[in-house]
Amino acid sequence: MTILLLNTRLVNEGAITETDVLIENGMIAQIAPDLSGRRADRVIDANGNYLLPGVIDDQVHFREPGLTHKATIRSESRAAVAGGTTTFMEMPNTVPNALTQLLLEDKYQIAAQTAFTNYSFFMGASNDNLDEVLRTDPRTVCGIKVFMGSSTGNMLVDSESTLSGLFSQSPMLIATHCEDEATIRANTARYREEYGDDAPAHIHPIIRNEEACYKSSSMAIALAKKYNTRLHILHISTADELSLFDNSLPLTQKRITSEVCVHHLWFDASDYDRLGNQIKCNPAIKAAHHKEALLKALLDDRLDIIATDHAPHTWTEKQQPYWQAPSGLPLVQHSLLMMLDFVQQGKLPIETVVRKMSHAPADCFQIDRRGYVREGYWADLVLVDLDQTTTVAKDNVLFQCGWSPLEGQTLKAAVTHTIVSGELVYENGQFLAERAGRRVLFDR
Repeated sequence: MTILLLNTRLVNEGAITETDVLIENGMIAQIAPDLSGRRADRVIDANGNYLLPGVIDDQVHFREPGLTHKATIRSESRAAVAGGTTTFMEMPNTVPNALTQLLLEDKYQIAAQTAFTNYSFFMGASNDNLDEVLRTDPRTVCGIKVFMGSSTGNMLVDSESTLSGLFSQSPMLIATHCEDEATIRANTARYREEYGDDAPAHIHPIIRNEEACYKSSSMAIALAKKYNTRLHILHISTADELSLFDNSLPLTQKRITSEVCVHHLWFDASDYDRLGNQIKCNPAIKAAHHKEALLKALLDDRLDIIATDHAPHTWTEKQQPYWQAPSGLPLVQHSLLMMLDFVQQGKLPIETVVRKMSHAPADCFQIDRRGYVREGYWADLVLVDLDQTTTVAKDNVLFQCGWSPLEGQTLKAAVTHTIVSGELVYENGQFLAERAGRRVLFDR
């Protein structure tokens, strides 16, 4: 259908503009101050609400295949679209791990049948699948994921020869999870001896500490500089690592880029006493001074992208003792609202939120015609009302796992409409379409 958006306050490319937007055949056909005379199948009066390009989340775990008791591509993309995310990039540590081109394509086929949002999937690297990795098509796959820290299944890459092969031969972006495994194992042994089976959650950032993060991130950067690899380091969590990143170049010219996740900006170590294993994640949420340093680095462009690392587990799994409880927390439904809450607090300009959550992922991954509101681009759009609030409660959490660490908190914004590839999917709490998502392509 054709959709006409009237009376919007468009936040795009560093400016806020009062304008109308016409959508035809899935694309943005026209952007102009007064399109009220144009005919359309559906007219939406934004009444001055903010129109943003849809969020592109470059790091999620939607658990399908193999872990569908936790989540599915359908359930989590549905939650994502309700929160203004229109594109996701999903990680390979599903079951089986996406370590072959056939297993990778299986995930694309599932998404084609079930995803509410646009999608891409990372090809996974292991110590012994370099040939498969090098067969990955840069035009149709977002990147290669390398776990340089413990992960699910056969996905820890700790072989120096494998890492050298990946960094020297990959023709496309490599995204890394950076935590030094030897440091973590030594810390784990020390605290198991001290606490036995009854360890508190607040030791998590001591076990997975600053040293583990810095040592691994600096190693990845050294490899990237040696081989001129296109490197993207995920979920930076420490002030210590920020010295590794450069803000002297525009994003499109950087060979080494970085991501920060919403939970590392929102929570800090003092929250373990209240939330325990609910906020246990890797890398760990750390002391408050790291949170403040990350926000500052986001503003000065040492950190390039805001994402979620959305990683749901069942409530029962999270209630296990610390050593057994899995790491990860569900956030994709509320990530944009969390950052808009920062806007209301004066911590972030709304233009920066759009740049870091929409423009930057599009530029970083060289996405074809998404991430901006431009004529001729795909219509991935979200309308938000900064005069409304959203209270997170168990009865409105859409994740399959049924819980959120944000329960009870009121966020100072609301998503009213989400459009995915030109289709109105979500409107004022109602889902109007399914399977609207398309496979993302890349200009490489």
